[in-house]
Amino acid sequence: MSFIDHLEALRWHIIRAAIAIVIFTLAAFLAKDFLFGTLILGPSRADFWTYRMFNAAGEWMGAAGLHMDKPTFDLQNRQMSGQLAMHISSSFVVGLVLGFPYLFWELWRFIKPGLYPHERANSRGAVFFVSVLFILGLLFGYYIAAPLSINFLASYQLDASIENQIDLQSYISTLTTMTLSCAFVFELPMIVFFLAKAGLVTPEIMRLYRKHAIVVILIVAAVITPPDVSAQIIVTIPILLLYELSIHIARIVRRKDVSRLNQELADNQGVA
Repeated sequence: MSFIDHLEALRWHIIRAAIAIVIFTLAAFLAKDFLFGTLILGPSRADFWTYRMFNAAGEWMGAAGLHMDKPTFDLQNRQMSGQLAMHISSSFVVGLVLGFPYLFWELWRFIKPGLYPHERANSRGAVFFVSVLFILGLLFGYYIAAPLSINFLASYQLDASIENQIDLQSYISTLTTMTLSCAFVFELPMIVFFLAKAGLVTPEIMRLYRKHAIVVILIVAAVITPPDVSAQIIVTIPILLLYELSIHIARIVRRKDVSRLNQELADNQGVA
């Protein structure tokens, strides 16, 4: 295929992915009651799953520090077209999130023919694992990171006379940032996998800089979550586990590459 043919193929992959995202966006737009009443505004209500689980865990363990009250704030819209604009933009974000696995699959279909047979074999299941990690990150961000951040920030007061009247855009921006940040952070094992395949990362390097990585992970957790120690610890633990998993993945990749090279060398010597 010529360069123009490759661009044409890429264009159709992008078009199909865009169509899927538009379909998911329209579905989210039509499901307004569920989108806002249940999904987006859920963490602002006292009966949200996370708050109920933390309260139940606190009662079972006898730890009052785990108790989480209803976030004390009122959501407001101060622009004439604010709610309509937020409806459209939120629907697009949900459509993009739901369409991400298909988007990655289309891009993978474009890249896959250019790989060597052993690279295609070693990368089998990449779309599945990328999608699973993305969904796990979304769930962790939506049910853990975002509620902890919203509850802490909404409950923080300089003085009892100051009421929290939060703009709708600010609330949704916080929820989206927390959720999507965790979704992409959870892709760390797959990022390390592709870097290890390219020879840019080795398990020795990751073990050597483990202490530095821990510091970076703590900084990332501090950025994702509010200045609450318990929330930072809760977010830090799964990221540390993902880092350790990434070291194991890099070790597997190198072992397979060494085995393949030894096999190729043995085959060449046998032919000679």
